[in-house]
Amino acid sequence: MKSYGCDKTLLITVLLLAIFGLIIISSASVVTSYNNFGYNHYYLFHQFLYGFLPGIALLFLLQKIDYRWLKKYALLFLIITLIFLFVVFIPGLGLGLKGASRWIDIVGISFQPSEFIKLTFVLYLAAWLEKNKKNTKDFANLLIPFVAVVMVIAIPLIMQPDVGTLSIIVLTAVIMYFVSGTKISHIFALAAGGLAGLFLLVQIAPYRMNRFMVFMHPEIDPQGIGYQINQALLALGSGGIFGLGFEHSRQKFNYLPEPIGDSIFAVTGEELGMIGLVILMALFLVFALRGFKIASKAPDNFGKFIAVGITSWITFQALINMAAITSLIPLTGIPLPFISYGGSALITSLVGAGVLLSISRQNIK
Repeated sequence: MKSYGCDKTLLITVLLLAIFGLIIISSASVVTSYNNFGYNHYYLFHQFLYGFLPGIALLFLLQKIDYRWLKKYALLFLIITLIFLFVVFIPGLGLGLKGASRWIDIVGISFQPSEFIKLTFVLYLAAWLEKNKKNTKDFANLLIPFVAVVMVIAIPLIMQPDVGTLSIIVLTAVIMYFVSGTKISHIFALAAGGLAGLFLLVQIAPYRMNRFMVFMHPEIDPQGIGYQINQALLALGSGGIFGLGFEHSRQKFNYLPEPIGDSIFAVTGEELGMIGLVILMALFLVFALRGFKIASKAPDNFGKFIAVGITSWITFQALINMAAITSLIPLTGIPLPFISYGGSALITSLVGAGVLLSISRQNIK
């Protein structure tokens, strides 16, 4: 099969998003960096050295390699990341932070396995759906095994807890399952099961119910459970159309929780204004359009399912983050892809983009 050049528009968009993230982190992280490490740019250098550089290297490597080799190792990759999801609970290896056990620390290098499983699950599910393409309307042979695999991943994520990542994985899986040609009744069954599971998770964790209550009534307890969303909205409102100017955020000075994490969208709006946010959202829109176009022209179902999965995961994670910070949905704690601080997240997103670019090389012209 003839190989073409990769999708240059997607490549430029991904590079712009990653660079945009470094620029925002360079400003949003100065106070937290100084408070924790005594100098202003610890988090910027850490993101650059342990996220951006290896991620970009892997992106350019993977976009040159035929994506179909991933099919052979998809199950192995999933098993390895699943093992790591349980390793986080082993004392001495797992690293707890703010009541969550989501990181592994080995000789001073920490990483978050739940970020990598977003990609490995997409690869495995794409291979599995292609293999079972003829059984997409069979309840017993497809839907039940599909739910079983999702539940295996859900167990360690709920234990950590990392329900935000779980919600992204489930949403991505349902979209991939739908694209495979399944019955609409299967989708409704999955949606009903997902809502029931979400309701149960809200009931067993008071902080999730608090987030829902704040979403319904933002004015309640502004110094307690409503603090983060109120400060985020204040940051966005302060930015206005043109922003206060780069490095001029006030909320990053220990007012806004997680200014380099899931609240980084608010800091961006405060400093760069609505114009900056529109540019950022436009980049994600281009990413989504190019990703789904690559899926529509993929030469085989494996490539199609991978492209749909990666594009859906990154796009919907971005939408959920932005919707939560603007109070359109309850706070989720989900970071903004390519932008929020986190080496594991940035590497995984760039690797996913590299696989998309590899598929674009083989696209039907």
